Amino acid sequence: QVQLVEPGGGLVQAGDSLSLSCAASGRTSSVYAMAWFRQAPGKDREFVAGITWIGGMAYFADPVKGRFTISRGNAQNTLYLRINSLKPEDTAVYYCAAARISTYTYPQERKTYDSWGQGTQVTVSS
Repeated sequence: QVQLVEPGGGLVQAGDSLSLSCAASGRTSSVYAMAWFRQAPGKDREFVAGITWIGGMAYFADPVKGRFTISRGNAQNTLYLRINSLKPEDTAVYYCAAARISTYTYPQERKTYDSWGQGTQVTVSS
């Protein structure tokens, strides 16, 4: 089992930038890929960005391409999400998730990931 903790988040102004982090512990050697999802009030949880742990191949949801950057820490136990030019519609709870190679099928679907963080609130004011 992999444990994921996401500190950070908070209240920011539209146009600002924000970095989120996610610390992985436990059986991190089993992680094949990690991703960020977000859930806005009244909406389903949606994929935002993902990255393979070996090779660092990154992929993004179309609505966030060009504004979001995903990366891994040097120790490869930390996942980051950099959000530029924040918009009010970016307001959501952001979750990090981890997938093992045995469950890695559709990178943008929730069912691919079997470890989840508790989520961190990001609120963007206009």
